[in-house]
Amino acid sequence: MCTIMTTTGPHTTMTEFADAFERTKYRGPDETRIIKAGNGIMGFHRLAIMGLSPEGMQPFEMEKCAVVCNGELYGFGKTKAELEAKGYSFRSGSDCELLLPLWLEYGTEMFSALDSEFACVIYDGRSDEFIAARDPIGIRPLYYGYDSNGCIAFASEPKSLLGICDKIMPFPPGCYWRDGGFTRYRDMTAVEKVVSGDLTDLCSVINDKLTEGVRKRLVSDAAVGFLLSGGLDSSLVCAIAARESKEPIRTFAIGMDVDAIDLKYAKKVAEYIGSEHTEVIISKQDVLDALDYVIYLLGTYDITTIRASIGMYLVCKAIHEKTDIRVILTGEISDELFGYKYTDFAPSAEAFQEEAAKRIRELHMYDVLRADRCISGNSLEGRVPFGDLDFVQYVMSIDPELKMNSYGKGKYLLRKAFEGDYLPDEILWREKAAFSDAVGHSMVDDLKEFAEDQYTDEEFEEKRLRYCYAQPFTKESLLYREIFEKYYPGQAEMIADFWMPNRDWEGCDVDDPSARVLSNYGDSGK
Repeated sequence: MCTIMTTTGPHTTMTEFADAFERTKYRGPDETRIIKAGNGIMGFHRLAIMGLSPEGMQPFEMEKCAVVCNGELYGFGKTKAELEAKGYSFRSGSDCELLLPLWLEYGTEMFSALDSEFACVIYDGRSDEFIAARDPIGIRPLYYGYDSNGCIAFASEPKSLLGICDKIMPFPPGCYWRDGGFTRYRDMTAVEKVVSGDLTDLCSVINDKLTEGVRKRLVSDAAVGFLLSGGLDSSLVCAIAARESKEPIRTFAIGMDVDAIDLKYAKKVAEYIGSEHTEVIISKQDVLDALDYVIYLLGTYDITTIRASIGMYLVCKAIHEKTDIRVILTGEISDELFGYKYTDFAPSAEAFQEEAAKRIRELHMYDVLRADRCISGNSLEGRVPFGDLDFVQYVMSIDPELKMNSYGKGKYLLRKAFEGDYLPDEILWREKAAFSDAVGHSMVDDLKEFAEDQYTDEEFEEKRLRYCYAQPFTKESLLYREIFEKYYPGQAEMIADFWMPNRDWEGCDVDDPSARVLSNYGDSGK
């Protein structure tokens, strides 16, 4: 996945920088390089994915400029040819080597032109300035803070900025930082023109754009694998990839040893698409043993993020330890676009669209954060086809009246778009189960029971009131918050709030984020 870090002032020593940067070495275990840049320092831990030769090592430097980037630039071959025609030459096969020539040619206009998941920092020695930017959805992580002298610092994860910055915040997606301020270069929730019309035509475009989103993410110089839960989203990614690949793809599913819901569905999908399939079985003790470290890895106290991360972290851990796979494709971001179980309760099309926009804007603090940390925490790179910029822009532009569940089945457009022989009908039209529940209902129950045993009712009331921001409201949320504060004291504002259904909607005023508590959960998770 790689990890980057940059300080911009002279107050952090090289030793202090190296020690702080070492905390995220797992993101890029292959090689490390740290350089001086003006008054600051730039560092890069490498996980080699594209351009595996030593020449692909960052920071890249040219014409008094330097760059560090955690990212993938899709379709970079065409851009590389255009830059070569302008007289630039390249030493490696790395896509990120293009960034400095792009900066020299186009300046900040380059960011809106990138088809990429990225977080980068550029030092321009010609003007002695630093510029930082992040992709429009925030798939690649980036955080910032200011040292005691007011100089900004950037890092892939907040743990690298602890001790350097007093307050650490997520870098806003779709923005670049320059001259002391943030500028938004692209808003994925902005709709210039509403798309409506014949459903068949709409579904055809959805099919084409998602297929292209998968296809471009299969390009890698390192081995690729797929997380397969047996739910609609991951199953579609795997089905498309199986069609696009010459060899059988490699899929991985995880479940509890007592009541795993999705393993049987994942196996059916694997058999149908002909993948090389692996099941990872975990126990209650595995879950409890992983909890503390997973919260440290994530840097969050959010209930649903932590629940869903434990299974994802453990399956990625098995992939890292037992295979040669370096790249993982996942099914995140479909729910935000096409709807959750709770968005069936949306009171209007306008409310449905507003909720989708809110979720897309906040993705980098929840599902995208989960996927990044669980995957990168095991020295793997994650890729998210549903987060393809062209695909997201198109789906956000579809008339929300057509995306609402007026069909008796959620995510109807997505399902309809892949009718045929992509998946068995029982998978394509299966009700959604929450990932943390699908790993096994017992997993969530085990976590709740464990939290319940940590506090008496009186202790819970006393301890939760210590927190004014995002105040814990269950013993489970208090347990997670206390573990979070152990590792990230005073940094709770990195997360906007708890991920919960929209409590303003009738039927959604619940005290647990799991869709299992909603009245319309029905046959989900069976």
